[in-house]
Amino acid sequence: MTTVSLNPYLFFGGRCEEAIEFYHQAIGARTEMLMYHKDSPDSPPPGMLQPGFENKVMHATLNIGGATLMASDGCDDKSSSFNGFRLSLVFPGEAEATRAFNALASGGEVQLPLTKTFWSGCFGMVTDRF
Repeated sequence: MTTVSLNPYLFFGGRCEEAIEFYHQAIGARTEMLMYHKDSPDSPPPGMLQPGFENKVMHATLNIGGATLMASDGCDDKSSSFNGFRLSLVFPGEAEATRAFNALASGGEVQLPLTKTFWSGCFGMVTDRF
């Protein structure tokens, strides 16, 4: 590796597969890699993995418009608190942005409806259901 990259890594506390499918539908994410805890060549240390999480996602890599998003269920159902950050999606046009915004808003919460701003012809803020 000759360059540095910064990739968001989100933990879904047991709902990673559901989130991946949602992002496939909502924003055209493509799964490049998916591995379950049970498929790891190394066993986790005793007590590290919540019972039942052997069938949960250990690691997934998604491609969203050329960007990499990594995802996991983590080791328990307590690892899905998303605070202190936002992810920004930029689309080539208003129609694509509107479609994605509405899809992400389904079951989520709109903080700022899509609107024209001094920095963008189409800007909004939404927290999706995950």
